[in-house]
Amino acid sequence: MNAKTADRIATVVIFAVAAFIVLLLIGLLGFILVRGISHISWDFLTSAPETIKAGGGIGPQLFNSLFLLVLTMLITVPIGVGAGIFMSQYAKPGRLTNSIRLVVEVLSSFPSIVVGLFGMLVFVQKFDIGFSLLSGALALTVFNLPLMVRITEQAMSGVPREQKEASLALGLSRWKTITSVMFPIALPTIITGTILAAGRVFGEAAALLFTAGMSSPRLDFTDWNPLSPFSPLNPLRPAETLAVHIWKINSEGLAPDAAEIAAGASAVLVITVLLFNFGARWFGRYLHRKFTATR
Repeated sequence: MNAKTADRIATVVIFAVAAFIVLLLIGLLGFILVRGISHISWDFLTSAPETIKAGGGIGPQLFNSLFLLVLTMLITVPIGVGAGIFMSQYAKPGRLTNSIRLVVEVLSSFPSIVVGLFGMLVFVQKFDIGFSLLSGALALTVFNLPLMVRITEQAMSGVPREQKEASLALGLSRWKTITSVMFPIALPTIITGTILAAGRVFGEAAALLFTAGMSSPRLDFTDWNPLSPFSPLNPLRPAETLAVHIWKINSEGLAPDAAEIAAGASAVLVITVLLFNFGARWFGRYLHRKFTATR
């Protein structure tokens, strides 16, 4: 077999595998959307779920997922961006730095169920926070932090070396160079990675089973006192998220329309995650074009 024939065979095999994966993904998404999109309505998105009766919705669970997402990113982004800047600009090459990178890689490959058990042992029991939004946010921070660190480190390392050296040659300090020259260049990549990480948080379920809980109190959306047990803004209340709700309905749902509720909730979850991904790509390209135009 000559080189050209081998190259053609390899190309055909690669394209066939890629096409199979794309078709499999399209089929899976199409099955979920076709099965559940007909059950989505405004009442379904805003009403509370029913335990036994038919006609429940996903309003509290959807709000819990969004609130948990915001809470998680408020904790993850500052720590992840700061750690990424340190690793790319301040950490000296050596065994310690390589060990830290290895730990970050190991953490990023941890199964979410392990992170959930760690969160239950540390945040729920050791620190006595209980099953709450805050425990879930802290567990998801452990789960998502390696991704933010890697994204920030790669974005900062991707800044042209000439721009950094020119800034230092003009007498700017290292910190001023990082904040005024390098960070604006790396910002589109960091924001895109942050949005993708947010989509990952929104669809997480296993880690939240042991931290945020599998129940949610009846929320009073007229009570915005964060200290009230029925306030939607209370971070110390248990909170069943949308992904956990789907798992719970499929495993132990008693309502006669449990299958329809699960299908509709799955479609909402898939649509939201797709919006996160497409939004991240669009926003990243928009920021890149805007930055390129201003340069």
